[in-house]
Amino acid sequence: MFEYAGKVNFNAASQNGYLTNENYKTLRTNILFCGTDIKTIVLTSARENEGKSTVSAELAKSLAEAGKKTVFIDADMRKSVLMRRSAASRGFCGLSEYLSGQAELSDVLYNTQIQNFDVIFSGRFPPNPVELLGSQSFVKLMDMLKSVYDYVIIDSPPLGAIIDAAVIASYCDGAIIVITTGKIPYTECLEVKEQLSKSGCKILGAVLNDIYGKRTKYYKKYYRQREYSKEAKKIKYR
Repeated sequence: MFEYAGKVNFNAASQNGYLTNENYKTLRTNILFCGTDIKTIVLTSARENEGKSTVSAELAKSLAEAGKKTVFIDADMRKSVLMRRSAASRGFCGLSEYLSGQAELSDVLYNTQIQNFDVIFSGRFPPNPVELLGSQSFVKLMDMLKSVYDYVIIDSPPLGAIIDAAVIASYCDGAIIVITTGKIPYTECLEVKEQLSKSGCKILGAVLNDIYGKRTKYYKKYYRQREYSKEAKKIKYR
């Protein structure tokens, strides 16, 4: 076990309805059926504001609620959504401090009010996030966390413009793409899929977000890779 820097109250979203919670349980179930060899999972998207950070955190929380020891890493060191949402996280040491050698793991790992659920925030925004993610310090961190946790869930920046997510994916067992229905062109989704494939990471599937529009903004559904390849061509974009 690791020592903690402290304890925080962590809330991925302001509130979830019954339907939303059920869909996160479905996503969780499909992850569990992927097998015990899938322990480190990165989530990314093509663009900003596709709900990637919310899906990542809610998936991690759902796994913890199922009794799986889970750590959630906010690896978006460029424009962290969770750092902006959580006033409590501001000023905390995080991933950037650890990878740059300014902090130990015990300085950046926080326990939460949710049993089995720990978190590492992004920390202060560094000038060189790609170099930090490609360092041996990140490899060491992943190895340490895998030895203790059942699941390591990582929220990464969108892969459409920068390569951070591809670098992270090269150290992960699986990747999930978050897609906002009706917003992202099919070609952009394919580009993200291809970049992840080049990293050598197994693509587990996609989460289709905002399927029924604004009234059910946080509705998500998980598609396994074989379903994704068959159904992606059927998605209609505005």
